[in-house]
Amino acid sequence: MLRWYLIHTKPAAELVAETNLERQGYEVYYPQVSRSVRRRQRWIDQIVALFPRYLFLRLDEGAQSLAPVRSTTGVACVVRFGFGYAVVPDRLISDLRARADADTGLHRLYPSLGLVPGMPVHVSMGPFEGLEGVFERVVGADRVIVLLKLLGQMAKVQVSMDSVMPSGAFA
Repeated sequence: MLRWYLIHTKPAAELVAETNLERQGYEVYYPQVSRSVRRRQRWIDQIVALFPRYLFLRLDEGAQSLAPVRSTTGVACVVRFGFGYAVVPDRLISDLRARADADTGLHRLYPSLGLVPGMPVHVSMGPFEGLEGVFERVVGADRVIVLLKLLGQMAKVQVSMDSVMPSGAFA
């Protein structure tokens, strides 16, 4: 019987664990996302784990064992709840794979509203409520940078992702 299990990796070792598990014949799903990070005064896109320190491993219970997984380089442990291993529903994995970009396999951090850099937006909540601006980029799981005209100049402002919507969508 094929089942998905949750694997906890060592810090920043998801790729090492994935490689070593695949070498041993296991099917591994490592969801990744591209995000902007600041390096040396510049913003660059970096591919990172969607779930830091976690992988999904598919195991044929009749033909494979979890014992070698625990000692694989990069793996910290197989996640347990009580005495049993954490079994991940097939539906969750298929939903995650369906949400990934078909070409790159990467997940998107952009909000479901379809915001793209340069798009005019409206701030609907918070201290900048009612202002119009320009969407620049996502800076975290729930924050975005918006260019707003404040005091006669364009200023980069970090606001909650939930408070921004495309202009015209708030009528």
